[in-house]
Amino acid sequence: MVNVLGIGGVFFRSENPSALAEWYQAHLGIDPAPTSATMTPWTTQGGVTVFAPFAQDTDYFPENQAFMLNFRVDNLDAAIAELTAAGVDCGDIESMDGVGRFTRIHDPEGNPIELWEPA
Repeated sequence: MVNVLGIGGVFFRSENPSALAEWYQAHLGIDPAPTSATMTPWTTQGGVTVFAPFAQDTDYFPENQAFMLNFRVDNLDAAIAELTAAGVDCGDIESMDGVGRFTRIHDPEGNPIELWEPA
């Protein structure tokens, strides 16, 4: 069996890829995909990655979205404060015992993003 080592990338369609890549870099610190050998790719810290297909009728994220991004953060309160100051709407904080705390934001194209501070 193939042993996958981790996520190698997340690829999705965008109405304006350059502007969206800039938004992710400005607000979440995610460097855009390298287009040359001199560009530095985004490097993640080791930690939990959840891979979870959901039922077609889930209400966990909007039915018109095929996916939702979930990013680990080390300080959810600080992330919310920084994003709010930058004009990004943050949802209510939800907690799951033993799992952690979460909030939802959306990128400029409406893609749902969950920020997760693991327990």
